[in-house]
This record gives sequence, structure tokens and C-alpha cells, in this order.
Amino acid sequence: MSRYEQIYDDWLRDPEKFWSKAAAALHWERPWDRVLDDSRPPFYRWFRGGRLNTCYNCLDRHVDAGRGSQQALIYDSPMTSTVRAYTFAELRDETARFAGVLQRLHVAKGDRVLIYMPMVPQAVIAMLACARIGAVHSVVFGGFAPRELATRIDDAQPRVIVSASCGLEVQRVVPYKPLLDEALKLASHEPQHCVILQRPQAEAAMHGGRDLDWDECMATAEAADCVAVEATDPLYILYTSGTTGIPKGVVRDNGGHLVALHWSMEHIYGVKPGEVYWAASDLGWTVGHSYIVYGPLAHGNTTVLYEGKPVGTPDPGAFWRVISQHDVRAFFTAPTAFRAIKREDPHGEHMGRYDLSRFRTLFLAGERCDPDTLQWAQQRLNVPVIDHWWQTETGWPVGANCVGLGMSPIKPGSCARPVPGYDVRILEGDRELPAGRLGNIAIKLPLPPGCLPTLWNNDAGFERSYLQHAPGYYWTYDAGYKDEDGYLWVMSRTDDIINVAGHRLSTGGMEEVLAAHPDVAECAVVGVADELKGEVPLGLIVLKSGVRREASAIVAETVQMVRERIGPVASFKLATVVKRLPKTRSGKIVRGTIKKIADGEEYHIPPTIDDPAILDEITQDLARLGYPKRT
Repeated sequence: MSRYEQIYDDWLRDPEKFWSKAAAALHWERPWDRVLDDSRPPFYRWFRGGRLNTCYNCLDRHVDAGRGSQQALIYDSPMTSTVRAYTFAELRDETARFAGVLQRLHVAKGDRVLIYMPMVPQAVIAMLACARIGAVHSVVFGGFAPRELATRIDDAQPRVIVSASCGLEVQRVVPYKPLLDEALKLASHEPQHCVILQRPQAEAAMHGGRDLDWDECMATAEAADCVAVEATDPLYILYTSGTTGIPKGVVRDNGGHLVALHWSMEHIYGVKPGEVYWAASDLGWTVGHSYIVYGPLAHGNTTVLYEGKPVGTPDPGAFWRVISQHDVRAFFTAPTAFRAIKREDPHGEHMGRYDLSRFRTLFLAGERCDPDTLQWAQQRLNVPVIDHWWQTETGWPVGANCVGLGMSPIKPGSCARPVPGYDVRILEGDRELPAGRLGNIAIKLPLPPGCLPTLWNNDAGFERSYLQHAPGYYWTYDAGYKDEDGYLWVMSRTDDIINVAGHRLSTGGMEEVLAAHPDVAECAVVGVADELKGEVPLGLIVLKSGVRREASAIVAETVQMVRERIGPVASFKLATVVKRLPKTRSGKIVRGTIKKIADGEEYHIPPTIDDPAILDEITQDLARLGYPKRT
């Protein structure tokens, strides 16, 4: 039986009592004076007056409790054929030494450290070392372009930058140091030092006086103790391009962040301390912060750091090998990863090569999971597949089927119901819509612990970006609806709602229909300009591996499916088969850029795009359909 309703009601009746109880599970140097400080709305703060250390709660606390020999971190890199495990004691010792390195470089509480690294254990150690001494880290996805990196350097103004000589992609080495050097030429702020991890795949040229070798620094480092900070002090800055294309520095505090993540591990993800939990993300994204590093380690779980891909390292069985080899009980990845696996291995043959008998739950997030992909995974894995929804800004799930509270029925296409802590409403303007009506998804203030309290040095930008659309609400920029059971259906970003002859339609709903076609591996639908109807939908379809049918026949079938399931009102008549879809490195399809190409508008290549060459391919595919239209 699910305890969801009872727990959600407990939170709703007395939020401060609810979060006070959750916070008591952690170690505090000093208890809080106020659970919720609402003296300066809309800038709410949690656990005002409390003091703690995030690193202590993630590492030292478990060692002090006698669990130092338990594995804390498993580094698995098919890129380098390396598997290495760190116990809590070993990870604490390495972290304390690098914290000593930072202190020797005059990094103190409140100073910023920018981390620009691949998926290696040293990146996790650098993050935790910052937390240990009260420094504020800002992780930037490894391999980011110099100009984008420079904007983040200028905004965060780090005292030290931690980087590596290179990152690894399938069949190629990506030198990071030249990108960093170029970014530092473009930036107006200059860090005092750069600490560089030299990897054997590429040696970086060092800048005398500024650049220091990681191994040499560690060889002479003295361990640093934990420094207690205010619960409201910043732990990290994570930059998101958000809705404007201008990077915004999402701030995460120490206290509320740790309380929310610790609570989520048991109650949302259903794992117990000591079990292995794996989030197949990158440390540069919010998932990597929350569910590779801080959430699992704070809760006493073993976490997996994976330097590889879902396919190609070496095959579509890569994920199943990791789950089987490391006894993973709960696994979290993006739907786009599963669509890639489904495309290469539509019958799930690679799953049968591994023992997955102890694997319990698959979680998907990052982009809406179409029901067909969810059901494909569920049938072949024979475990619950949970599609849940959250954002960089929230830092942990907003809508989820809370496994630890007893699962509710799964409705493919829905992220289930709001998580305790979130009062989610569907609005049109500032008016709440009834069940079943598509509208803007908003969260009633105050946001729960763990969500962004503001933007870095930009309170006005925080209000302007997220709070001005409807007073008293956080604006998610996602569109969807609630059904009669209170289940939340997140259909698309608000800029992906298209207006076809006065009818507001979700591109996500159309994508759901296309994805149900047996030959379709993945798809995207965008609204393109139309003289008569304002906008009409256009579909881009990627076929499953091995499909040999005529593309025109498949397109005709998808057009008919949309007509039957959504109706003629959708005006879905245009679609084309493409080789691949342009995505960000976190797996989100860049629909806005596709739309601009189709409409003949000027566009900038998104800084987070995985492979810019795909945009040229899409431009050619759209040209064959007559886009952009010439008037």
C-alpha cells in the first residue's frame, strides 16, 4: 500500500515540522533557529541559523559510524578499461588532501573554484574538497567551448580552476587544456592558479607560475579538516542557459540541499544505505551534482561514476554490464539513452547476456519519456520504470512515483504526482485550470529545501526569470496538465506549445503518437510558420536499426496515426525521416533551433550541443521539404 497520500498530507499540514524531522537525520554543528525564514519573500531560506558541513555528512559521518570500509564510489571507464573502487575512508582521505591543496592555494570559505573536468574520480574529489572547506564550486561540463567557459569564469570569478589535460569520446581524445587556455584569454577575470590532472591519453602544456600538476600538488598536501558553514551559505553555482540563452548561475545552499537529497534517496528512489545506486549522467549537469555525488554519498549509498556511453562502449549492452557487475539496485538515466539502446537493440538481446536479477528500479528524467519507450524498457527489464520530472533549478524531483513510499500505479507518459514539498498548479495567467486542461505548470511558493534560493549575484534576474509571471508562484516554463487522479502530465516546454488555427496543441502529445510506430526509434515535432494557420506541426523521425522499409510509407503511416489519435485539428501532414536528431550533451532535443532553421530565422549554435554537424544535416533534410519557405 502506498503511503504517498499520508506523507504528502503531513507535509501540507505542517511543512516546517516535516522538514525539521527530515533534517534531524543529518549531522549539524549547530541546530537551526528557524526551519523556514519567510521574512523577505520571495527570497525564502531554509534552516536559518543552522551550521553544518556537506562533506562531513557525505564522507566523515559514515567513517565515524564504523562504515569506512564500505565502497563509496565506483569509477567505471570503458573508455580506458578501468574499474576502481574507493571506500568511504579512502574517498575521505583523498578529498581531505585535495582540500589541503586548495587551502595552500589560499582558497577559503566563500571563494569560488571552477571545475572543468571529464568523468574521473578527481572531479568528484574536487567538488567534495570545496564543500569540505566552505568554498563554492562551479562545475562546467568538460569540453565546453572557450567563449561559454569564459562567460562562466567572469561571472563566478574563481580563485582557482581545476581541470584535466583531456576528456575521452568514442574513438577520439578531446584536449581540454587548449580550450581552457583560450577561455582564459577571452575572460577578463584571471584565476590565481589552475590545477591540471595530466591524463596519459594527452599531455597538457603548462603555463609557468599559473598551472600546477594535480599529482605533484597531492604528493605534498596535508589533509584539511571540515569547516562548518551556515545552512544558507552557497555550496555551488551551476550555470544553465535557461530560457534566454544567457547563462544563469543557479545557486544551491548547503543545508536545504542536503536535507532534500538525503530524504529523496529513501523516499523517492527506494534505496537503503549500503546499496549501489547509479545515475548515468555527467557531473556537469544537475543530475551529476545531486545523484552521482551528494545524494547517494550523504545517504550512505555506493555511487557509480561512469565514463562511457549507452551504445558504442562497446555495444548496447554497456548499461546492463555495469548494473550486473556492480550490483546496481536503482538506475537513473535519460530517456534519450534508452531510445539509443532501443534503436540499436530493438529486441533487447543484450539484456539477456547479464544477470539483472537483483536490479529493482529504472528511473528516467531529463526529457519526457514517450510511453512506447517506457513500456519497451518495462517489458524487457521486468522492473518498474519510473518517469520523473525536475529541473536544474529545483535540484531534485518535482513529480515522481515515490518508490520508498510504496508505488502508485504507473501511467505511461505521466511523471505521477507531485513530491511532498511541492504544491504544483496548472495556470492560465494567474488562474488555476481544472483537471485535464493544458496550461502552464507553476509551483506555489515557497519552494522546498534544495531548490534555488536565487541566482548568483542576481536577485533581480531570479525574480524576472522565474517569479514575475504569476505572483506567489515559481514559473517552470513547462506545459502540461493534471488528470482526475492528481497525476501530472508534463507535455513540453511552454515554447513547444504550438497554436494551429487558434488551437493550442502540445508537440509532446504528437511525439508520443509518432514514437508508438513500430519502426520509429525516436522523434521530434516542432511548430513551423504557416501563412494560413499561423503554425503547423512538422515531424522529424529516426528509424530503428535494421528498418529497410520505404521512408515515404512510414511517414504516411505516422501522419495517419496522428490524425486518428489526436484528430484533424492537429493538421499533422509534414514529416521526414532523418539520420539523427540534434541534442544537447544531456540528451535534450534542441527543438527551438530546429524551428528557427525551418522558419529561416537566424540562430546561434547552442553551446551545449553534442554535435553541431547534425544541424547541417537537419538543414538539408528540411530543404527537401521546402523549408525555409521563400516569400
